Amino acid sequence: MKIKSVLVTLAFLVSAFNLVIAQELKSPNGMLTMQFSLKNDGTPTYQLSYKDKAVIKSSTLGLELKDDKKSLLNDFVVSKTNTSTFDETWKPVWGEVNAIRNHYNELEVTLKQNETNRIVIIRFRLFNDGLGFRYEFPEQKKLVYFVIKEEKTQFAMTGDHTAFWIPGDYDTQEYDYTESKLSEIREKFDTAVTSNASQKQFSKTGVQTALMMKTNDGLYINLHEAALINYACMHLNLDDKNMIFESHLTPDAVGDKGYMQAPCNTPWRTIMVSDDARDILESKITLNLNEPCKIDDTSWIKPVKYIGVWWEMITGKSSWAYTDEIPAVQLGVTNFSKLKPNTTHAANNTKVKRYIDFASKHGFDAVLVEGWNEGWEDWFGQSKDYVFDFVTPYPDFDVQAIHKYAKSKGVKMIMHHETSGSVRNYERHMDKAYQFMKNNGYDAVKSGYVGNILPRGEHHYSQWIVNHYQYAIEKAADYQVMVNAHEAVRPTGICRTYPNLIGNEAARGTEFQAFGGSKPNHVTVLPFTRLIGGPMDYTPGIFEMNINKFSPNNDSHVNSTLANQLALYVTMYSPLQMAADLPEHYEQFMDAFQFIKDVAIDWDESTYLEAEPGYYITVARKQKGSNNWFVGNVNGNNTRTSNIKFDFLEKGKKYIATIYADAKDAHYKTNPQAYTIKTIKVTNKSKLSQVSVPGGGYAISIKEIE
Repeated sequence: MKIKSVLVTLAFLVSAFNLVIAQELKSPNGMLTMQFSLKNDGTPTYQLSYKDKAVIKSSTLGLELKDDKKSLLNDFVVSKTNTSTFDETWKPVWGEVNAIRNHYNELEVTLKQNETNRIVIIRFRLFNDGLGFRYEFPEQKKLVYFVIKEEKTQFAMTGDHTAFWIPGDYDTQEYDYTESKLSEIREKFDTAVTSNASQKQFSKTGVQTALMMKTNDGLYINLHEAALINYACMHLNLDDKNMIFESHLTPDAVGDKGYMQAPCNTPWRTIMVSDDARDILESKITLNLNEPCKIDDTSWIKPVKYIGVWWEMITGKSSWAYTDEIPAVQLGVTNFSKLKPNTTHAANNTKVKRYIDFASKHGFDAVLVEGWNEGWEDWFGQSKDYVFDFVTPYPDFDVQAIHKYAKSKGVKMIMHHETSGSVRNYERHMDKAYQFMKNNGYDAVKSGYVGNILPRGEHHYSQWIVNHYQYAIEKAADYQVMVNAHEAVRPTGICRTYPNLIGNEAARGTEFQAFGGSKPNHVTVLPFTRLIGGPMDYTPGIFEMNINKFSPNNDSHVNSTLANQLALYVTMYSPLQMAADLPEHYEQFMDAFQFIKDVAIDWDESTYLEAEPGYYITVARKQKGSNNWFVGNVNGNNTRTSNIKFDFLEKGKKYIATIYADAKDAHYKTNPQAYTIKTIKVTNKSKLSQVSVPGGGYAISIKEIE
C-alpha cells in the first residue's frame, strides 16, 4: 500500500509540474483552446482544440539558423509569460462589411535559450474563429544579425483530411486546385503541376497556403499566414507518414531563406477552424493580424468597376506588340515611327476610344489598356533587364489625347506596367512612371511580373522580391496611386495597412480559361483559399465561352455558364471588378449585362448563406450606403438545388428581386449561354429554391420598393 501511495504522489507531482510549464489560452467564446509547453529538451510546442476536439496535435516551433552552431530550436526555458485581452472595432476603407471586430485573447511567451542567452518571444492570439502566432526577436546583444536556413513550424494533423491544394511553388500560384486526401498528395502531385511562364516546385508533398481542409468528422481547417513583411513566403511540406505539415520558406538566389536584424518578427501563422464552412469565409483573422492603415488621407482610394483592352489579346484575337517587322527592340534606339504597324495591335487610339465610349455609356469607372508602351515585341523569355521604360507610348497611342477624351466622357484610365520579371528595372523607373501617371490622370496601375525574376536566380516569393512588392505599394501611396499587382506574392491582409493595394491576381484567374480552361468548380474553392488573404482581380464577366468564334486559332472553352459569370461579382469579393469580355459580346446579351452594370463593389454587410469548399457558395451582400442587396451562387461539378432564405432583408420592407439563373438545359460545356431572368417580390420571410447546373449558378439583384 505504501508503494502504491508513493506512485500516486509521484504521478500527482509530475502532473503538477506539467501544469507549471504548460500555458493555456482560450478564445473569447471558450470554443478554442491552445496549449503551449516545452519538451524536456526545451523545444517549444503548441496544440489546438475546438469544442474539446483536437485540431492540431502537439507541434514543434522554432527556426534553424545558417552558419550558427546553435539554432533557435531547443534548449529554451520560459522566462516570462503575459496574457491579455483585446477588443476593438475598426472601419476598413473598403470591404465586405463596414466595420470589423478585432477580438482576441493573447499569450506572450518569452523564451531564453540556456547556452546562448538569446531571447525569443512567441506571441499567440486566439480569436473565436482561429489562432495566429508569430516569432518575435527583441533588441539584444546576443542576437542581432542572423540568417534563417529554415523555419521549422509544424502543423500536426489529427488524421488523413480531405484537402484542396495546389503544388508548392516558388514562382506561381496559377494552378487548378486538386481535391484529395493528404495521403494522396504525393501520387497526384505530378498531375497537379501544369505549365507556367515561371515555376519551381520543391517537394512532391509541398503545397501552398491558404490550404483548405475538411476532417472526416466535419471540421473545416485553413492554414495560412498574415502580414508577410520583410520575410519569405511560407509553403507547407507534408510528412505524409505522420500527417505533419512543416513550414518551408522560399529561398533566395543563394538558397538562404531570410536575412534578419533584431528587433524584428516573422509573419503570423494562422489556423482557422470551425464546424461550419461559412465561418471560414467570414473570418477576418488575416486582416486583424495586420497593422492599422498607415495612409493618413485615404479619400483618393476608391473601388473601381472597369473594362479593358485585354481579353482580346489574352485570347489571341489581337496583340500587345505594335509591329512584326523587327525581331528585337532596344529602347531609345528602335524608332517605331519608321516601322510598319501590324494589323493586330489593340492599344490604338480608335479602339481605346471605343472602349471609353462603352464604359461611359454603361456607367463603368475606368478603362484598362495593355500594350500601349514600347517594348512588347520581345518582352518575354529573353532574360532581358531593360524591357520597358513605362512612359514611352507606341505611335498609335496618344496618351494625352486619350486622357482628354476619357475625361470628357467621365471615365478614368488604368495604367499597365508589365515588368517581365525585371524588378530592378521597374524600381529604377518607378518614380518617373508614377509621376507620368499622375500627369496624365491615371489613378490606378495594374502591374505584372510574368516570367523568371531578374536579378537571375531570385524567385517571385523570396524575401528580396516580397520586399520589392511592398516597396511598390508604399511608393505608389506616395503618389496616391492604387495598385493591382499580378503574378506577385499571394496577399496576406496587407491591404488593411495599405488599402491602395486594391487588388491582386496571385492565383489562376480567368485568363487561364483562354489557355485551355479551368475546372468548373475552381471558383467554389478560391474564396476558401486565395481570397483568405485579400481580394482577387479575377476578371469575371465572360459571356462568349467558345473562344474560337472570335479567335479562330484558339480552341479553348470557358468552363462556366453565363449565370455563373454574373454570380462571381458577388461570390469573388473585390473592390476592383472587371467586365472582362469584349463590348460586342455584351451587346448581344444586354438583359444579362444589366446585372454587371447594377452590382455594387463596396459593401456594408455580407452574409454567407451556404458554403461547401469545392461544391457551392451562396452569399448575400448589402450595397454600401444603400438598401439594395445582391446575391450570388456558384456551383461545382454536379447539378444542385440551392435553398436560401431572405431573412437578411429588413423586416417590414418589400423588395423586387431580379433573378438571373441557369436555364433547365444549361451546362458549362454544352449550353453555357442558356439563362433565364425573372422578377419576383420578396420580403425577409421569403424563401427561394433554385437549381444550379454544373459550372453554373445564379445572381440576384434586390431593390427596395419605395
